[in-house]
Order: sequence, then C-alpha cells, then structure tokens
Amino acid sequence: MNPVDFKIRQGKLEGAFPHFFPLVPGWDVAGVVEQTGPAVTGLSEGDEVVAYCRKDFVGEGTYAELVSVKANQAAPKPAALSFEEAAALPLAGLTAFQALHEKLEIKEGETVLIHAASGGVGRFAVQLARLAGAHVIGTASAANHEALRELGAAELIDYSEQDVVKAVRASHPGGVDAVLDLVGGEALERSPEVLGDGGRVASVSQPAEKVRYLFVRPDSGQLAHLGSLADSGELKVSLAETLALEEAARAHELLESGGVSGKIALSIAG
Repeated sequence: MNPVDFKIRQGKLEGAFPHFFPLVPGWDVAGVVEQTGPAVTGLSEGDEVVAYCRKDFVGEGTYAELVSVKANQAAPKPAALSFEEAAALPLAGLTAFQALHEKLEIKEGETVLIHAASGGVGRFAVQLARLAGAHVIGTASAANHEALRELGAAELIDYSEQDVVKAVRASHPGGVDAVLDLVGGEALERSPEVLGDGGRVASVSQPAEKVRYLFVRPDSGQLAHLGSLADSGELKVSLAETLALEEAARAHELLESGGVSGKIALSIAG
C-alpha cells in the first residue's frame, strides 16, 4: 500500500487519471501468474512475479484476488522476499531509484539529504544512495534513527527537535550536493537553502520552480534490478505491518495518520 491509495479514495487524482467505478484501488502487487496473453514472452503460468501495475486509468487496482498486469510492468519476484515484502517493493522502490539516478543523478562521493527518510520511499532511498557511494543525511524522528543507521544513513536529524537547514549547514558549511524531498511544504521550500554550488533538488510531492519533479513510472528492468538487490541482501524491505485484505480500511487509516515507518502490505489468503 502507498499514500497515493488514500489520496485516490479522497479524489485527489481525479485530474490526473480517468476514474471508473466501482473503483478498486492499489498499484503494487506480488503473486503467481495464472494466465498469459498470446503475445507475452518471458513469463509463464506459475511464475512468481512482482509488478507496479499502474494503468492509464484508475479503477482496476490490486486490492484483489486476480489482477491484470502488463508484461512490461512485471519482474520476477525476489526469492529472498515473502509475497508481502515483494508487494511493498515496486512503487516505493522505483520512486527512490528514479529520483536518485534519473532526477538527481547521484554520484559516488556526493552528499544527499533525504527528507522523511523513515517512510516507505525514504528507507529505499537511504539504501540506494548508500549503494551509489553517497553520504546520506536523513530527517526522521529520533525513534527511527537506529534503524536508518543500519540501512546506511551517515547522519540523522530529528526534524521535530532541530532546524533542518541549520543542522545541515552546521555539519556541511559548503552545502550538500542533492536533496530528495518526500514531504513537500516547508521542507521543499527550504531545501535550496542547504545546497552547495551545482546542487539540485528532486521532489515527489509537488512541482516547483528549480525542482526536478518525479511522478514514478513502471519499469520492469529497474524493478528486476531492485529485486536482484533484495535477493543479494543489499536492499531490505521494511514492513511496518501486514493486514488482511478485509482490513484495508484500517490500513488506510494507518497511512493517513502519518508517521508509519516502512511499508504496509495487504495479504490475501488462499
């Protein structure tokens, strides 16, 4: 599950995609191939797969026992992950990957500040930035600092107790190379204040001047790469909670409350 799920329920994406009712939410899925189309290659009945199956409309989502997925949105399920863990990988993992490598073009030795580092996307971003050889600064509540250090964050800032800009400037007077904004609002507005010469900002929250905005797209090749990192143990999936499909409403409430550390997955029995 992802925050976009409850935003769709609230009608906040009506201007971005056509909506058809009755509407089934959800864009992430992991499962077993039941049937393939006649033009599909590389996938067969019985294969375990994971997919970011965003369609050109909202209506046929993944909160379901059977889901139709385009072959170019799917990748092999990482063997090291459970189905619930694998289902938590696509949207958040691809968001982190595309933001860091396509929008920010992170290079080895650079310093990157990640706002909301303990969230679903943030935890993937911390790990992927570290794997790219970057020095990672994360903002998160103090309760999440230890877990983020284990994932590869070199510095952590408690946004509830510290002024983030002052804290970054204190340890990096010349500024940082890049900022990944996963919050929006004031965090995004003040992000340019921590940049050094040639610094850049990417955001998934909202388009803004001098910001490299990202709306994540499906990419089976990138998803397969993330899966291989998970299989090798280099990329960990942090599940905050797994709930039954029948508890989807409660899962939405948890997401809307904010402060969820990691991901929430829905499990379908049978």
